[in-house]
Amino acid sequence: MFKFIKQYASTIENCQVYPMISLIIFFVFFVVLLWFVIKMDKKSVTHLSNIPLDKPEIESNH
Repeated sequence: MFKFIKQYASTIENCQVYPMISLIIFFVFFVVLLWFVIKMDKKSVTHLSNIPLDKPEIESNH
């Protein structure tokens, strides 16, 4: 299976660019996510962490 993919990828022009673009998108996404978490207000974090505890449990008829 890998031989087929490798053979197909070798026919595409500039196919070495795609892994680099993927790595950059991956890296930028997690850097932005990290920045968002670090800059987040402590009240917001407390509120979000208590959301599952504030909701009443829904009874099911199983």
